[in-house]
Amino acid sequence: MPRSSETVRPPQGVTPSGIDVLDRAASILFAFRRDDEPLTLTQLSERTGLYKSTLSRLAQALCHHQLLIRRDDGRFWIGSAAMHLSAVYEAGFDLRDILLPAMKELSVETGEAVSFHVRERDHRVCLYRIASRHSIRAEVQQGDTQPLERGAGGRVLLAFANEPGEPYETVRARYVYVSIGERDRETSGISAPVFRVGQELVGALGIVGPSARMGIEEMERYRPRLLEFAARVTKALGGDAEPLLNAASAIEEAQEAARPDNALPR
Repeated sequence: MPRSSETVRPPQGVTPSGIDVLDRAASILFAFRRDDEPLTLTQLSERTGLYKSTLSRLAQALCHHQLLIRRDDGRFWIGSAAMHLSAVYEAGFDLRDILLPAMKELSVETGEAVSFHVRERDHRVCLYRIASRHSIRAEVQQGDTQPLERGAGGRVLLAFANEPGEPYETVRARYVYVSIGERDRETSGISAPVFRVGQELVGALGIVGPSARMGIEEMERYRPRLLEFAARVTKALGGDAEPLLNAASAIEEAQEAARPDNALPR
């Protein structure tokens, strides 16, 4: 017997896994946002694309497992089981497990050193670093401290701590900062922010190398890939990767449009 349109209607807000009922349940849970009030069944239907009859059945099951709660006024909110799962996740969480594989892959792809800086009061600290494969390299080591107001990593950390004025407004718009000889005349770098849940800034992911090898042309080529790697780490940390991916796409489109073969008349 063919399935009804209600059965096959795909939910919004999730990537299909092939297990329909789990996809629908996930779409309900992911429909809630940090700045929301509790949601009605109608609001959930609008956000998920699910019929109210389907929603009602799944919401009851999620309430049974305390993943949702239903208030006295009939509206829904995330349940206490989500806090338990969050605590379990955080207990087994190690930033290195997410960052280092991505940093190693980015270093292999570019051939340059990759660093991750965090802010510590009025300076920045190189928390992790993957060395360049080249014999001539920028000598910044894990644990080194550097100023915030000079260099790509520091500029990104300041920008997403809401430092006013330029270049920080531009950094917040483009999600990346390119530095050539700013901190050290012989060193260039490019950095992008990494976020966790709630878009809280974690640190700055960057590619760094000698200016002789990393000029503006090379860094423009690295820029979209760096943003894509920052987006990957952000997503793994529970942050919203969409702004980073949008910034990467905008760069790739601009670079494609600027290619000489695209300027020829058709």
